[in-house]
Amino acid sequence: MKNTMIRVFVVALAITGAVSTAHSKTTGRVVVANASAMPVPLCPLNDPNGCGID
Repeated sequence: MKNTMIRVFVVALAITGAVSTAHSKTTGRVVVANASAMPVPLCPLNDPNGCGID
């Protein structure tokens, strides 16, 4: 039973890796995050007690 579970897990990993590799080869581009996607700080800068953190 244990060997069967391990084999199923390994086969699932192999299939996932194959699908991922095939998808990355067909798209051929890397998506890079824009600067606008970066989080905006809500606390005032250069204020040690700006967010109430002591």
